Amino acid sequence: MIVDYNAEPLVQVKDLCKYFQVGRHATLKAVDGVSFNIYRGETVGLVGESGCGKSTAGRCLIRLYEPTSGQVLYDGKDITKLSRQEKKEFCHKVQMIFQNPYASLNPRMTVKEIVGEGLKLQGKSNEEIEAKVEQLLKTVGLNKDHMSRFPHEFSGGQRQRIGIARALSVDPEFIICDEPISALDVSIQAQVLNMLNELQDNLGLTYLFIAHDLSVVKYLSERVIVMYLGTVVETATSEELYSNPMHPYTKALLSSIPEADPDKAQANRRIPIKGEISSPINPKNCCRFASRCEFATERCFNEMPAAREITPGHVVACHLMDDVK
Repeated sequence: MIVDYNAEPLVQVKDLCKYFQVGRHATLKAVDGVSFNIYRGETVGLVGESGCGKSTAGRCLIRLYEPTSGQVLYDGKDITKLSRQEKKEFCHKVQMIFQNPYASLNPRMTVKEIVGEGLKLQGKSNEEIEAKVEQLLKTVGLNKDHMSRFPHEFSGGQRQRIGIARALSVDPEFIICDEPISALDVSIQAQVLNMLNELQDNLGLTYLFIAHDLSVVKYLSERVIVMYLGTVVETATSEELYSNPMHPYTKALLSSIPEADPDKAQANRRIPIKGEISSPINPKNCCRFASRCEFATERCFNEMPAAREITPGHVVACHLMDDVK
């Protein structure tokens, strides 16, 4: 699908923060000043190690979490200031595929009830719901016989397909995929990824694909956002990021991708990340990666780096970039 980057972004995230109070004087800054855009029809990958705030950011975009501060604009409208009717429309346009297919489906509901729940809320008749659910199950590689079954009767891959059918039931424009394949076998992962690609081409969907598997993100995404400990450290097109990473954390991440070719694997130098991850509770206002970065200077420990566009579309938040013209 061709993406028009000159058009208004479908999703605009501006200085988004989500904090959790975990003690009387302790604040966990899960997402801290994150900004990015997503254009209609594209897939944006959001990557980083576990605990960096990827899923929290995704949940803020769909209002499962209310942002502490900052703005999330969908189609030009602030999602925290929608009228009752606009909220209803927003829920139809934006859906989420959850990470765990074993926990995200109600074990007491049949597949027909799970997939058709959104349609029921829209006031559809039972005949309309049955026809639509049958069509959706066919779209995701299941069949009519599965409608009367319960989630425990399916494999992990089949459950994730049911989750995808549920997300598609209200004809959304934008889907947040929160590590949708991480709990699946490798052979099933490829099937689900190919299906997501086909659905995007056929339905004109826009994706935010949250993952920690960098090879998957490279395959699926036009642009990639790299997060570390609640902050965005680098943003670029997929091709640019993988061929020319600039932030020390991104370089270390990419060096950890397994290489099937023995000659290439030997040529690639693995960059180990030393030291412990800093605590996200009451973090100091400085570079969050400084304590683990071999290039860190005194400034890195005392000042938060600003995001800078080094080349067109390639944005990096690192003090080392000050020397790059």
